[in-house]
Amino acid sequence: MTLPETMSGVQLTRHGGPETLVWNDDIPVRKPGAGEVLVRVKAAGVNNTDVNTRIGWYSSAVTNSTADVDPDAEIEDGGWSGALPFPLIQGGDLCGEIVALGEGVNNFEVGMRVTSATVQAVPTKEEPTKFVTIGSEYDGAFAQYCTLPADQVFDVSASPLSDQEIAALPCAFGTAMGLLTRAQVAAGDRVLITGASGGVGMAAVQLAKLRGAEITGIASPAKQADVLAAGARDCIARGEVPQAQSYNVVIDLVGGDDWPDFINALKPSGRYAVSGAIAGPIVAADLRTIYLNDLTLLGSTYQPKEVFAELVELINDGKIKPLISKTYPLSDIATAQEDFISKQYPGKLVLIPPQ
Repeated sequence: MTLPETMSGVQLTRHGGPETLVWNDDIPVRKPGAGEVLVRVKAAGVNNTDVNTRIGWYSSAVTNSTADVDPDAEIEDGGWSGALPFPLIQGGDLCGEIVALGEGVNNFEVGMRVTSATVQAVPTKEEPTKFVTIGSEYDGAFAQYCTLPADQVFDVSASPLSDQEIAALPCAFGTAMGLLTRAQVAAGDRVLITGASGGVGMAAVQLAKLRGAEITGIASPAKQADVLAAGARDCIARGEVPQAQSYNVVIDLVGGDDWPDFINALKPSGRYAVSGAIAGPIVAADLRTIYLNDLTLLGSTYQPKEVFAELVELINDGKIKPLISKTYPLSDIATAQEDFISKQYPGKLVLIPPQ
């Protein structure tokens, strides 16, 4: 096929409110270099990280919940790894079709349906957990085309899932898979999952169920039926104190003022794994609870390639299926993010670029 010189997409022009997301019909299509592939984006998921990056929440100067960040604050270092290159095409979730191969790429073919991890492992001897993030360190999926490193791309042509469903998986299910792997969740574990009705939370429920764990989800009453349908044994409401010393593992995506209750919920020798703090990143801890009960606290962002490869096997085998509540044209990204922030919908929201 003849590749276009330009494409349509959304560019983040600075940190701030929705007005910083600018539609552009004249973005140059970057041809794939050596070791790269060019993908036509079929669908792209909406995630917390997109909103967090837009508002600059990753800056250490920000201590509020994502809902309370001042959109007019002047933030210089609001990306995952500091200052961002503006204008930036965000979007860490994608399903697409390869349309061109760069030099040296011989393990893919034009026409293959593919996806990639959101957090992409590039470890070195000095930094064994080094990573880059699509849509943060380099342009992502909120456009018609996206150029990707071929060694970060996975073939999902065999999957029975739709393009939209696959686009809902990398960030949410990749994050959840990383959390469960880091926390060594296994059959028989009792697992408490906060934010269980969100994309990552519901993914964690499904994946923990596949591992044979017994799951309690924390979710608003209106969304608990969806969490139970995903595989949770039971649910408790947000703000309800979970039973003390009852869980082997806590998977936390929320943080905030309820954090001490999550720690108290762990049995002796329990494991706590965190990969989100939407309710607030600054928490209070009683260190005696942690050391007297021999608790293990785990942060989880870096994902070894084999972790995402395991997820891709599940995708191709059709063993997981995300809940998609709503889809939007990519041009309606501001509305999609507003709906996402409102938390009125369970599961995932997905954007569709012009085809």
